[in-house]
Amino acid sequence: MSDDHNGPALRTALAYHRAWTSGDLDGAMAYVADDVFWRTPGEDLTGKDAYRDFLGGFLRVFTGSTDVAAFGDQEQALLCYYPHTDVTGTAPAAEHLTIRDGQIVENLLVFDRLSFAPPQA
Repeated sequence: MSDDHNGPALRTALAYHRAWTSGDLDGAMAYVADDVFWRTPGEDLTGKDAYRDFLGGFLRVFTGSTDVAAFGDQEQALLCYYPHTDVTGTAPAAEHLTIRDGQIVENLLVFDRLSFAPPQA
């Protein structure tokens, strides 16, 4: 994903995305506000600790990512990508991020939870 000719929200979102997709949880969390609100499929999370726990848990099964698109302006960014795990590499995900003062204050994460569940015997 390229951040050329786009607003500051996109630059922050891409720095966050590059950090967590490279396994740098601390680096990613540097872009997250203490009072962040994160809406994920099936669960709303509030606060940086809950955000870290969720993302850190996913990183245990995460094996890579294929980027699709990124757009942004002064306060909002939208990222679309394919997160890879041992179970799937073709289930798309999207994040709509609201960013203020270089920090993610809200994240709406959209993905198909069933695609990431282990196959049933």
